[in-house]
Amino acid sequence: MKTAYLIFAGLIVSATPVLAEPLVGRASVIDGDTLDIRGTRIRLHGVDAPESAQMCQSMDGQTYRCGQKAALALSDKIATANVSCEQKDTDRYQRIVAVCSVKGEDLNAWLVEEGYALAYRQYGTEYVSEEDKARARKRGIWAGTFTYPWDWRRGKRDNNSSAGIPILNRAAEKTAERPDCKIKGNINQKGDRIYHLPGSRDYERTVLNVAAGERWFCSEEEATGAGWRAPRR
Repeated sequence: MKTAYLIFAGLIVSATPVLAEPLVGRASVIDGDTLDIRGTRIRLHGVDAPESAQMCQSMDGQTYRCGQKAALALSDKIATANVSCEQKDTDRYQRIVAVCSVKGEDLNAWLVEEGYALAYRQYGTEYVSEEDKARARKRGIWAGTFTYPWDWRRGKRDNNSSAGIPILNRAAEKTAERPDCKIKGNINQKGDRIYHLPGSRDYERTVLNVAAGERWFCSEEEATGAGWRAPRR
């Protein structure tokens, strides 16, 4: 291990320790974006998977444990192979932040491209193209609706499950009861509430963030009555 140093006011200050060589070994999956190799906790760099208790909604309106599904998929991907992790940083929980690979394949990228995790733009943009592919192909969580993990952690969800497991919110719960509702109610960057009909130009690329107030509608009358409008172009 080597240590980076910063010079401040003429003093040498020790900074984050950085592993000189990749950390290699059999890995245990803690959750969809966290591993453990021989007692060292590793947070995958540049990606954010749903939390273990987080619920998402499938295309047919069924709720499922998307965080658990991501962890199981990662575990199956790794199986019994050795994992190699190259450290990028150390986070506030003193976990190594790293890009990890198995048999030469970038696990961080794989998680995002398969729709098990999102590109964590706050900490890097390396995996934005993989996220774009997953969204376009409706892989993983992009096949339905979900709350972004960082919003979920901030408490932007409805703790309404009798089992103590958060679901998306009232809008998502309503959709689960009415899976025939296919009109997407989107809120753009200007705050305009716009609905998109199946088959329209922007329908396929519109992904709802129900935590931000976006929702599904069963008819145009319902959408306009709730204050949404049709696209102007």
